[in-house]
Amino acid sequence: MDLVDTAPQTSTGWTSRWFGTASALRGWAIASLLANAALIVTGAVVRLTGSGLGCPTWPHCETGSFVPQGEMGIHGVIEFGNRTLTFVLIAIAVATVVTAVRAGASQRVRLISWIVLLGIPFQGVIGGITVLTRLNPYVVALHLLLSVALVALCTWLVQLTRGLEREPLPAGLRRLVNAVFWLLMIGLWLGTVVTGAGPHAGDHGAKRNGLDIETVAKAHAWTIWLVVAGTIALLVLLHRAGLARAARWALLLLAAELLQGAIGYAQYFSGLPIGLVVCHMVGIGLVTTAASWLWFGTRRGLPA
Repeated sequence: MDLVDTAPQTSTGWTSRWFGTASALRGWAIASLLANAALIVTGAVVRLTGSGLGCPTWPHCETGSFVPQGEMGIHGVIEFGNRTLTFVLIAIAVATVVTAVRAGASQRVRLISWIVLLGIPFQGVIGGITVLTRLNPYVVALHLLLSVALVALCTWLVQLTRGLEREPLPAGLRRLVNAVFWLLMIGLWLGTVVTGAGPHAGDHGAKRNGLDIETVAKAHAWTIWLVVAGTIALLVLLHRAGLARAARWALLLLAAELLQGAIGYAQYFSGLPIGLVVCHMVGIGLVTTAASWLWFGTRRGLPA
């Protein structure tokens, strides 16, 4: 078990209720997952509104000031708001670590909590490099990919704080789960390449990666179709093997993939309207969570 304090706490103080029980730890883990997924969306809003250089320097918003000044307009407010969200994420991550220690969680839960906490300041550093490189598309991609990694870790943390036992699978099915998960990660990376070739650069003067958007969009789409095909095959095989719980997780993943794919095609053929792009960013959090739940929630363990 990853939590050892399954019995009710004897103390009724608010610090124990908020920072000292297994249920509190589960709550903080969920909050961390939601907050890191939200950062994907707010980062996209910065880019889509052309506010990527609303604060033209880092760590200051502008020279001599950590906050935007009136002449910087709405773009400064949007970019500063996104930077401020980092401190919210840090506060939630600190609360998670403190609660994990006080609740007597396992070493693994504490370690993941610490990794998430240490990963968030790196987001700020990458964000600063993004600004200092004038929104280099490859650095912008790192910003998103780190968020994806943190969402995956937070999903695992939620599983552990719920005391979820990993579902044993035959070796072949576990390999298929691995293939689906890592193909999806490649697909998400290719999505950042598409973004780097597209029109929403974050600022009218920002450089693009120079790649043909239609070519990279097709590469991204074909990768995701492979993921969908693998997920369908996985769902069928899990159902035939009588592994109902893992099959439910695969079904949820397939639903998230199909929804994300529908949004992706809609935004592509309608000229990348901002509203649909934001929905696509929400979808990244959904598919990452669903894929991570299946990947971390299963293991090799049954005979073929």
